[in-house]
Parts: sequence; C-alpha cells; structure tokens
Amino acid sequence: HRCEPRRLLSARRARHPRALRPPHRLQPASHVAMGDSILNDEAEVEKGESARMSSFVGAIAIADLVKSTLGPKGMDKILQSVSSREHKIEVTNDGATILRSVHVENAAAKVLVDIAKTQDDEIGDGTTSVAVLCGELLREAEKLVEARIHPQTIAAGWRLAASIARDELAAAATSRVDEGLEAFREDLLQVARTTLSSKLVVYEKDHFARLAVDAVLRLPTTALSAEALPTPPESEAAAKSRSRPATTPPAAPTSATSEEDTSAAAAKSETGASKVAAGTTATSSIAALAGTAAPQLDAIHVLKKPGGSLRDSFIAEGFVLDKKVGVGQPKRVEDAKILVANTPMDTDKIKIYGARVKASSLSAVAEVERAEKEKMAAKVRKMCDYGINVFINRQLIYNYPEELFARRGVMAIEHADFEGVERLAAVLGAEICSTFEHPDAAVLGACRLVDEIVVGEDKLIRFSGTKRREACTIVLRGASSHVLDEAERSLHDALCVVAKTVADARVVPGGGCTEIRMARAVDLRAPNVPGKKALAMEAFARALRAMPAVIADNGGYDASELVSRLRAAHATGNSNAGLDMANGDIALDVTALGVRESYKSKLHVLTSAAEAAEMILRVDDIVKCAPRKRQPEY
Repeated sequence: HRCEPRRLLSARRARHPRALRPPHRLQPASHVAMGDSILNDEAEVEKGESARMSSFVGAIAIADLVKSTLGPKGMDKILQSVSSREHKIEVTNDGATILRSVHVENAAAKVLVDIAKTQDDEIGDGTTSVAVLCGELLREAEKLVEARIHPQTIAAGWRLAASIARDELAAAATSRVDEGLEAFREDLLQVARTTLSSKLVVYEKDHFARLAVDAVLRLPTTALSAEALPTPPESEAAAKSRSRPATTPPAAPTSATSEEDTSAAAAKSETGASKVAAGTTATSSIAALAGTAAPQLDAIHVLKKPGGSLRDSFIAEGFVLDKKVGVGQPKRVEDAKILVANTPMDTDKIKIYGARVKASSLSAVAEVERAEKEKMAAKVRKMCDYGINVFINRQLIYNYPEELFARRGVMAIEHADFEGVERLAAVLGAEICSTFEHPDAAVLGACRLVDEIVVGEDKLIRFSGTKRREACTIVLRGASSHVLDEAERSLHDALCVVAKTVADARVVPGGGCTEIRMARAVDLRAPNVPGKKALAMEAFARALRAMPAVIADNGGYDASELVSRLRAAHATGNSNAGLDMANGDIALDVTALGVRESYKSKLHVLTSAAEAAEMILRVDDIVKCAPRKRQPEY
C-alpha cells in the first residue's frame, strides 16, 4: 500500500474500513486479572509460587503439630474445647484425635487432616506417621522447587521411588501362619504391643495386648474356635469384679465362674495327643485366613467404668450393659427371651399440639387417668403375649408400666442408649420393634443367662450365651474420665491393627527398620535413573530417613548419631536393625525385641503420604470463592 497514492488508499479504507487497518493487539488471557474480570469482588486468588508456598507452609505446620507425638517416647497434647460451657479437655497423643479437633483454614492442611482420618478409619493406627511423612516429603519438595526443578519432574521421581519402596516393604514382610497357633498369636501380641507402646497404656501394654488379641480371635472371620485360644491371665481385682454377682455375697462364685474353673481344669488335664490335634486344626484354620476380609469389630463392646487402675480392665463373655433392672423385677433370668423395642412407655397422653381437655370435676379427671392406664396396660399385655421374660426399651419406662412388668415377672431395662441397643440387638439376634400388633412378625432375641454383676461400686447387666458366641465386652477401669477416654482410643487402635493383621498376616520389623530399608533401596536405584528425577528420588529417601530421626528426637536421643549408625548397620547386612528406644541405642535385630508392625498399616502410610504430597505439590493456584450472600426476604 505504500506505492499507492494517498487518495486511492483513503478510498479503499473508506470502502473496507476493517480490511486494511492494522490488527488490534490482543492482551493474553493470562495477563487479565482473574479477580477483576471473572470472579466476584470478594473472591481471592493466589497464583504461582505464592500458592505453592502457602500449601507447603500449611501442610508442614500440621505435620509439625503432631510430630512430637510420634514414637514410644512421644509427648501428649491437651485439647481444650472453647465452644462448650464446661470447657471440656482431652489429653491424648493420638494423631487422628488431635487433627480432628483442629479447625484449619489452609487447604493443604485440610488434605493432611483428611488422610489422617482415612488412616484411622481404614487401619486404626499410623495416623501420626502418615501426617509426618507427608510433611517431610513436602519439606524436601520445597528445597527442590527452590532449585528450579519442575513439580511434575518431582512427582515423577516420587512415583518411581514409591514403587521401589513398596517392593522393598513387601520383601521385608514375613508371615508365620504355617508355624501354628502359638506363633501366629505371638505375632499378633507383638503387633499390639508395638501399637500400644506410644499410648498412655504403655506400662500395661502386655495386659491390653492380650485383651485386644483375645477379643479379635473370638470373631467368626478368624475361623478360630474359642476353645483353641488360651485363657488370658487376669488380675485379681478384675476376677473379683467379674465373678461377684449383685445378689450374692462376694465370696460366692457365679455359675459363669464355676464353668470357667471347670473348663480350666479340663484344659490342664488334656492329653498330649489332643493338644497336637488341636494345634493341627488351628494351623489349618490360620492358613485359610490368607486373602480374607478383616473381622468386623461390632461384636466387641467397650465399656468404661471409672475407678481402680488400668490393670483392672478385663474382658467378659457376652454383652455388658451399663443399666439397672427395674424395681421389684427379677435380677437373674435363665433361657431369656428378649424383646428389644423403641417405643414410648410413659402414660399415653393426647399428643396433639394445641389440644386441651377440660374437666368439670375431679371424677372426670379420674376417668381420663383410668383410660390412660388401661391403654398402657393393654400395651404391656400385648408385649408379654410374645412369651418374653426380658424387655429392653430405648426410651424411658415410667412407674406404672414398670409395676406391670414386675407383676408378670418380666425384667425390664429402660433408656438404653441407641448405639448400645443397636449393638445389643445384633448380638442377641433380635430386631428392634416399635409396634406390637403382629406377634408373628416380631424377631425376639435369646441368650442363656441375664444377670446383674458389680464392677467397682456400680451394678451392670450381663448377657451371657448370646446367639453370636463371639460377642464380648471389654470393661476398662481407670482413675479418671480422661484416662479412660485415652485408654479407649488406645484399645481401639490395637483392635483395628490386630484385625487387619488377622486378614493379612504379614508383619514387618518396627523401630524405623523398614524406613531405612526402603530409603536404602531407593538410594541404590537413584544413580541409575537419568535426569532430575534422580534428585526427587533422593529427596524421597531423605524423607523416609527422617521418620526414625523424629522418633529418636522425641526420646531425647541424638538423632543424627542413631540414624547414621542405623544406616551403617543396614549397609553391613543387618537388614532387621532398628532403634532400641528403651536403651537409646540401635538393635541389630528388632524382631528379637518383639518390635513388629502390621504390613498393611505400613503400606497404607507409605501410599497415602506419597499420594497426598504429590497432590499438594501439583497445586499452582488457590481460588477462594466469595461466600454466597443470603437474599433478603420480602
């Protein structure tokens, strides 16, 4: 167009105004302020390095919060509620409990809280380990990002390192299911003791480990008969509490105690041939467990009663309910037929809002009261027509229906908590009823004996010989409610880990042994990997080695010294070397000390931490949307 005369160029532009004009330079979309053009004015956007650093800082802060609770020498935390009037407090070192009580605003911190909850739901133990390992991975990732290594490269190296670590963890796992019941039971006890070593009940870990193992091995999924299990030793106080009925002097033993004494004497007189046969049967049953699902723990009821010491905790056969029998009703019922209901047992009043009954005289009021009593008497009569001798209600039972049950010789139990009623109905084989017009449709529960027992100064109701023979109750004793709450959390972790180990019988050495083995395997493979992924693999190995260092730090020992000696021991062929936290030294074979952990728990910790760290690492934008405003109502 430069060769054309100015007049012709002007004419052309007039005919085609957009054809010959220079194109308008468009601004790239990335240069447009997102908050100004797309999002609400109250929305916030963090981009690039700012978003990544914010994620790193939040996640590492959560990991540092629970880091001091890791290991057998870990410290406790006091959690104080500011929402309740009584300012309830909890003293615990359970990672899931701590993180569940912390309200966080950082998005990456919420990811760590979620994986800790998932670890607690799936495995029951390792909640602190998964949070700390994820935090250490992000700490190493922060250094790599500052060295200008792309997050995708770091994630690729981590995935390769995690695969190598999983293979090494599987190689470190062992199983003794083929060696018989005693060997398998010893593995379960060692796993339970290792889990309880970092809990409040550490000084009674042997006793609580036996409680957990005996309770889990009763469950039907384990395919083990209760007769094949040895009777756990019991403290004198627990034996007295369990064998003392409420209606007899303390010296008189109950029938359950007599039966236990008889079975114990029969077990002592058993011949060697029968023991060998029982051992063979148990071995075949254990071998059949490979690949089965974990036992369901709903048949194990945990009851907390203040008083005594932790050593006084015991396991009782059947279901123990923390309720009392009604006045004037039988305290002991054999061959019980039980109706479990959720129905109002107060006087049936007119329950229509705004309704009123006006009476002109006292005789009219008496007529109304008599009609109400007749209606309640008819309801009780329908229940008793089922042929029951025990009635359990979710709601209250008032004085008049309680008197009617006493006249008919029926034991009535009122105001059982909803969770307890659901569990009790499942144990007894009953269904919860709300209407009583069709007796043929009701499913009654049954058990051999219902009686009252005394634990401490309180009376409890025990259901023995239930339809689900595996049902049992662990009665926890302790000095205060805080001790009992922490003991319950500790026992829950032990029960879950033992149940997972029953489903997958493989165990691995503890004391930081597996972390050092996995880190060493990753370090050996990293030089053979080209590119910057090798740097990410080395960072993954450093994060794994940080776990035993944290355990040693929490015990007040020289972490650098112990971890260096531990690495040297593994390099010289001592593949089972680990930390001996009791003596502040390393042990060349931690399995000889009985320090074993569940393979499934370790695998879940490794996988969950690696996946969560990679998810946080890949974040480059954090968008906080504006809260939705409530529309005014006209």
